[in-house]
Amino acid sequence: MNKTIITLITIIVIISAIITGILIYKPKENKQEETNIKEIAQEEILDECTDEYEQEQNQIMTTNSGEEKISPNAAITLKTYYQQCGHTSSEYKTVPEELVNKTRNELEKKYMDWDIQKFTDTDIVLEKEEAGSCGEHYIVRDKEGKVVIYEIQDDESEKEYEVTDISTEYLTETDKNNIKKGIYVNGKQDLNQLIEDFE
Repeated sequence: MNKTIITLITIIVIISAIITGILIYKPKENKQEETNIKEIAQEEILDECTDEYEQEQNQIMTTNSGEEKISPNAAITLKTYYQQCGHTSSEYKTVPEELVNKTRNELEKKYMDWDIQKFTDTDIVLEKEEAGSCGEHYIVRDKEGKVVIYEIQDDESEKEYEVTDISTEYLTETDKNNIKKGIYVNGKQDLNQLIEDFE
């Protein structure tokens, strides 16, 4: 009888141990499964974030590639304002070859001393200020019956610039009177126009 009781107790202990082991092992298995699920979910979120980031970068690159660039037949205007005399001179030229297909940022790097006032693929206007005078101040006078152009220096003195072939005797009375007093002209363009009018 003792042997039977011992055997029964042993069987009960073994069964209890198995049940306890199963109960202990199951939650660990569930926890492991839960951890795996969380890791998979995190990987999916990271993948989504990475995909979104890559899409944004592609969009930025597409936008940048659509940035306006200088055309081979663009015109550039260089305007210089001179503080001493208060005049602005303008120089017009076609785009140099090294600027073709450059962006606004690349143009800024090339012309660091200039301000970009206008930037399109065909029309560029750059401006800057200079401390001195423009050097394009003239006075037209009569000298020995000829129309003579004098350049006005920064110290207001006059330096002979050009003696023309235009005789003052053929000018109108108004022009003769004006030229005797001296006709002040600013800029080569206006000077050329005045000389053409006299011819």
